[in-house]
Amino acid sequence: MIPLFKKSDDRIECLLCPHNCKLKTDGIGICGVRKNNGEKIELLTWGVISGYALDPVEKKPLYHFYPGTNILSIGSYGCNMRCDFCQNYSISQRTLACFSTKTEIEKIIRDACSSLNNIGIAFTYNEPVIWFEFIADVARDTREKGMKTVMVTNGFVNRDPLGEIISFTDAFNVDLKAFNNEFYKKLTGADLEPVKESLKQIALSGKHLEITTLVIPGYNDDEKEMELQTEWIAGELGKQVPFHLSRYFPMYKRDDHSTSPETLRKLAAIASKHLDYVYVGNIDMDTGQNTYCPGCGKIVTKRSRYHIKHQNLDQEGNCTECGTKIYRYFTSFSSSIKN
Repeated sequence: MIPLFKKSDDRIECLLCPHNCKLKTDGIGICGVRKNNGEKIELLTWGVISGYALDPVEKKPLYHFYPGTNILSIGSYGCNMRCDFCQNYSISQRTLACFSTKTEIEKIIRDACSSLNNIGIAFTYNEPVIWFEFIADVARDTREKGMKTVMVTNGFVNRDPLGEIISFTDAFNVDLKAFNNEFYKKLTGADLEPVKESLKQIALSGKHLEITTLVIPGYNDDEKEMELQTEWIAGELGKQVPFHLSRYFPMYKRDDHSTSPETLRKLAAIASKHLDYVYVGNIDMDTGQNTYCPGCGKIVTKRSRYHIKHQNLDQEGNCTECGTKIYRYFTSFSSSIKN
C-alpha cells in the first residue's frame, strides 16, 4: 500500500487528500475521522457503518453499469468537504460520538454474496475516500469473490491514493459540484482543480465513470457555466460519459428554493449538445431518465424511478437498430427492481 502519511517536525501530515492536514499528536483532520495517534495517521472509523442497504445500482446513480441490478451499499461518517448544502449532512458532518459499533468484513461479504441480484458493493452515503484503509480491505475481498466494487465520491483526493483506489474499484460516480472554483471555496471548503484531475485520472484508467452535479439555484445553474462544464467533460473525459443533473432541496445550512423543473430542462438541453447521455434525477419528470441510442435516437431503456425496462437492445448491450454500443457493462436482466 502507498504511504498515506509522513512525519514533519512535531506533526504528521496526512497524504490522502489535497487538504494535506498537518496534525499534532491527538489532532484530527478536516474529515473528522483521521487522527495523529502519536505514531501514524489512524483511521477512527474502520468498520464503523452508518448506512447498509441493498440498493438498485441506478440509485448511486449509475445508469450504465449493469443497469437493472442491485448493489449492497455501505457508508460511514465524516467528509473532507464542508458543503453547506449537504444532502447527507447527518452522517457526513457527525462527530466522534457516533464511532462505536464495528462491522466485520466477513459479514459484509456474506451479505453481498447472498443478496438478490447483487453485483457487488458500493461505498457511498458519506465520502468513502477518507475511509481508505477499510474500503481497500473490503474491496479486495469483494473482488476475490468475483463481485464488483463501486465508489460514489467527491473526487477530492490526491493522485497516488486515487491510483490505489482505481486498482480495486470497477466503477465511479463523481460529484462535480460546480465548474467554478469560487463555488468550491465558499460552499465546500475545497478546490475544483483536484477534482478535475481526479476525473481525468479515472477516465484514463478505463474504469467506468459517471458524473453528477447537484443544481443549486443561483450558485451553479448558470447556463454559460454548464456549457463550459459539459464541453470540458466531452473534451477531456469523453462524450460517452453519463452525466446526471440532480435536483436540489433545501438542506443543512441552506434554505434556497428547490431547483425548478424548467432550470433542469434547460441545463439538460445544453449538456445534451456535448454529451451522449444526460439524465435528470431527484425529480418526477416525464423526461430525463430514459436512455436513447446516440446513433439512431431509438429509446433503449425506459426508467420510472428505479423500475427499468430495456428495449431495442441485444444481449451484449448494443442497439438492435443501428448496432451502437450503449452499455459496456450489461446484463440482459431487464428488471422490475423497485425501492
